[in-house]
Amino acid sequence: MTLSVVIITYNEEANLARTLESVKPLVASHGRLTDNEIIVVDSGSSDRTVEIAKNAGAKVIVEAWRGYAAQKNFALEKAHGTWILSIDADEELSEDLRREISLAIGRQALLKFELPADRPEFVDGFFLARRNFFLGRWMKHGGFWPDPKLRLFRRGKGRFELRTVHEDLYVEGRTANLEHGALIHHSYPTLSDYIDHTNRYSSLGAEMTVARGRTGFNIINIVLRPLATFIYNYFFRLGFLDGREGLLLHLYHSVYVSWKYAKAWELSRKGQS
Repeated sequence: MTLSVVIITYNEEANLARTLESVKPLVASHGRLTDNEIIVVDSGSSDRTVEIAKNAGAKVIVEAWRGYAAQKNFALEKAHGTWILSIDADEELSEDLRREISLAIGRQALLKFELPADRPEFVDGFFLARRNFFLGRWMKHGGFWPDPKLRLFRRGKGRFELRTVHEDLYVEGRTANLEHGALIHHSYPTLSDYIDHTNRYSSLGAEMTVARGRTGFNIINIVLRPLATFIYNYFFRLGFLDGREGLLLHLYHSVYVSWKYAKAWELSRKGQS
């Protein structure tokens, strides 16, 4: 079975080399690199992203930005492998996860000849456990571990939901969890990175909120919901065990919730005027 690794990028020179180095052994383990593929869909980077991708042997496609989900679906359409692994440019595969993915794909290939296709052992998609780093610390609590992400699937079985932000992958068929290894997410090495992310994603989230018709100035959404989010993740889901970094992560995540609804109200006012 062949494998396609797909990545979308924009100005990712700080991360991409690490990501590509982590997936190249997996691609090579399933035959020659030419039999499999690494596809990078870039949306017009002005740094060395494209150069790094080409030097690593990836197939680079430059495509104007369509939005997160649409861009990822465009990348899926360019893949030819029997299996597709979709990862972000700030993620990498641990050695254990590479081994687990290789074994899972190999096992599925053998099952094709051993069992009827309607047996539950046949799987069309796999969830990977994601390990999130924030300000250099691994977040082990507060809902950030194991943080399962559906990223490995049979070609033609998976598509990203067309949402403005927080796009989810949906797979037609059975799914299972890979039990070993981790998808390592190098998220937000500085507070400035996370604040920029919060600002950008809250704007996109506000657009989705307005599209659903929720536009009023609501104290519950702007004040109480963020507070409840912080209390639930930081105390009930034990986020406080992740130290000062955990405190900042959950504090600013609650700020994201408040900003999203406040920006939705602001957008609705502009539309009315």
